[in-house]
Amino acid sequence: MINLVVFVIGFMLLSPTMEQIRVAKDGSGFVLDRSERPFHPWGFNYGPSNRLLEDDWDTSWPAMVADFHEMKALGANVVRLHLQLGKFMVGPDQPNWKALKHLRRLVKLAERTGLYLDVTGLGCYRPSDVPAWYDALDQPGRWAAQARFWEAVAAQCAPSHAIFCYDLMNEPLVPAGRREPGQWYSGKLFGGYDFLQWISLDQAGRPREELACRWIRELTAAIRKYDRRHLITVGLLPSTAQWGHFSGFVPKAVAPELDFISVHIYPEKGKVPEAVKTLKGFAVGPPLVVEESFPLSCPASDLEEFLLQSRGIACGWLGHYFGQTPEQFEALRRAKQLTIPQALMSDWLELFGKLKPLMTGEPLPAKRKQKK
Repeated sequence: MINLVVFVIGFMLLSPTMEQIRVAKDGSGFVLDRSERPFHPWGFNYGPSNRLLEDDWDTSWPAMVADFHEMKALGANVVRLHLQLGKFMVGPDQPNWKALKHLRRLVKLAERTGLYLDVTGLGCYRPSDVPAWYDALDQPGRWAAQARFWEAVAAQCAPSHAIFCYDLMNEPLVPAGRREPGQWYSGKLFGGYDFLQWISLDQAGRPREELACRWIRELTAAIRKYDRRHLITVGLLPSTAQWGHFSGFVPKAVAPELDFISVHIYPEKGKVPEAVKTLKGFAVGPPLVVEESFPLSCPASDLEEFLLQSRGIACGWLGHYFGQTPEQFEALRRAKQLTIPQALMSDWLELFGKLKPLMTGEPLPAKRKQKK
């Protein structure tokens, strides 16, 4: 049971200068609660370069503060945080209060900079950081631990207007059949991280989409114990021509359980029409956000075309930011020291500033408009 004292203290986070974000009455997108002005999420998945958020947030706080101010200056209005379960839970029903204190600090920083947070939870990205007790749990025990995580996080975040949404998990999967004991992850590392996680190891004859909905309901109920107003979503993998919605999270099935749909789409070179078609498959009624996109497998020109064509289908878009500024990239370029990954990020940040007025209807911040 979450300590009510922590929940009460959380009300100190309340920011009267930021308006809560809610779904528009016609369901077409988002609006700011009091003014009812349209709100288009436009921002970044945030993580310090080559590290996870919690790795050194005891010692790197000044750098994080600088990063938040830089993201705001670049024109972002939403920052997606990826919270690792192993850092926030010391046991199946015991939150890590030190980590929750850091989270409160980040929420206050978001309030000061005027940035909304997409709080994504239950991360197990670095295999070595996953507690042995967590992977030893059966499905009911694992879901219960996940619910305790979300109770603790929601209790900290509920009072703040700087919360855009809670994303229950990054790219969850439902099994088709049975998996071996302990095989909760894909086993495929990307940059040293495993971003996929199974919500169960045994389908047990149940329809996969039904299992996905049951899981969403259980975690939503945990959040709603402490926060009945902020939005809830899940970061979904895209469908494929070969396997359809291979994750088991079918948009039409899970849409009634969520406030909006989030999907991760990285266009491939020369295949913008295919990416747009995939996106349309997730436009099933609720607002749709492209929660991850980036010129990872295509040139920036293809990503630009995809984003422009996605207007009217999606109403929000998030890329990536890892702590290096356009000015730093330009200095590396002049010194002929710019690596290929850095060049991709530089191209993305340039595109991010260029497209903001077209995607959100809002002008760039004055600082960036003046830069040459």
